[in-house]
Amino acid sequence: MSTAAPSGLRRQVTLPELIAYGLVFIGPAAAVGVFGPLDAKSHGVVPIVYLVATIAMAFTAASYVLMSREVPSAGSVYAYARAGIGPRAGFFTGWIVMLDYLLIPSVAYLFTGIAMNSLVPSVPVWVWTAGAVALTTAMNIAGSKIAARAATIVVVAEVIVLGLVLIVGVWHLATVGPSRGWLTPLTGIGVFSWQAVFAAVSVAVLSYLGFDAIATFAEETVGSSRVVGRATLVCLVLAGALFILQTYIGALLMEPTPAELAANPELQGPAYYTAVGEQLSPILHTLLAVAKGIGAAFSAMVGQAAASRILLGMGRTGALPSALTRVSERTGVPMRGILFAATANVALAVWAATRADGLDLLVSIVDVGALVAFTMLHASVIGWFWAGRRRAAGAAPVARSVLRHLILPLIGAAILIAVLVNASTIALIVGAVWTVVGVVVMLVRGPGSLDDPAVTRRAA
Repeated sequence: MSTAAPSGLRRQVTLPELIAYGLVFIGPAAAVGVFGPLDAKSHGVVPIVYLVATIAMAFTAASYVLMSREVPSAGSVYAYARAGIGPRAGFFTGWIVMLDYLLIPSVAYLFTGIAMNSLVPSVPVWVWTAGAVALTTAMNIAGSKIAARAATIVVVAEVIVLGLVLIVGVWHLATVGPSRGWLTPLTGIGVFSWQAVFAAVSVAVLSYLGFDAIATFAEETVGSSRVVGRATLVCLVLAGALFILQTYIGALLMEPTPAELAANPELQGPAYYTAVGEQLSPILHTLLAVAKGIGAAFSAMVGQAAASRILLGMGRTGALPSALTRVSERTGVPMRGILFAATANVALAVWAATRADGLDLLVSIVDVGALVAFTMLHASVIGWFWAGRRRAAGAAPVARSVLRHLILPLIGAAILIAVLVNASTIALIVGAVWTVVGVVVMLVRGPGSLDDPAVTRRAA
């Protein structure tokens, strides 16, 4: 029997369901869509790129683990920055991460529309896109338990399809042999370059965006506050392992060289699908495309749910209208927050679906919000443990660790800043405009009450 959190949210999401949420948002086959560009950038060492990216994101996961234990709130990074740095920093972090949670689901919904239109061309992309928003919004409104179960089914199905591709791929490699050398995914084609690897990492880290959504379900999780951190780490490790495995096999199946992919950008997007269809089976190609299409819609569903929890956290401190804090008595979910996020999702996704360059525009700007918010997360750890915020909040004493509470967050922030400076110009412009709008909203409404019992755990 589920119990209710003080905010009205119901504790009914288990550890496996939390992991499923995270994997659905990331997408177990997320590396498939960006394999071509990464192969061209890295000179053919995409598995090494994902290994480095996984290690880089582990610093961010570690900070999530620390703060999710200290501040178990649905506000996630908003609540962490608010508790660790202050109300204004919290508002800024919540506002900037909303850019991520509104854009990423919109991109995912558009991916679904494009994938389904390729199978049924008579139905326009925008119709498939709007239908995907309607279906997954209905599931979010029905309750987090129903949405979690649906997410679990989808992620299992996507992993099964990916597993079939990998198994048949291994059989093909064992019987026919690789198109490239067995070690080239690790050593590269031509000269191995760490500079090329790190340039590709700046793109690869985007495949991991979404594991952080787990923290927004902190007030709906069954068990202790450690469950969220545990799910975050498991999700990151599983995603990293899947990315490394699928890109290693994909590299061995790939006939075009990295140089040829770099010289022909139009080949990069469908590169993995093309290799599966030509080397393995057209049926597997279709299954992978369908799995990616459906998986994208449910990835968007998790993003939409996460956005509604951020809105809830900001609304109950007064940073945003209190109407966004309304929780359904029947299903125990933030109904108005879900509908607000859904409205923004469908508007952005359908608009992009009607433009030839719509997908490029959305994809080019999705990373800024997450990267800035993750950087603020690391700052929150330092502020909470080293700047006296923890003591001021009345939390129980704890031994500060120079490594865990200072050095690792500083390294994590440095990595994210290095990735951020390589973001596209349009992404930085949109991020700047969004920030200015947020500043205006904060000046009008204020950063919220300084006393928010929901963002600070009382001493045990």
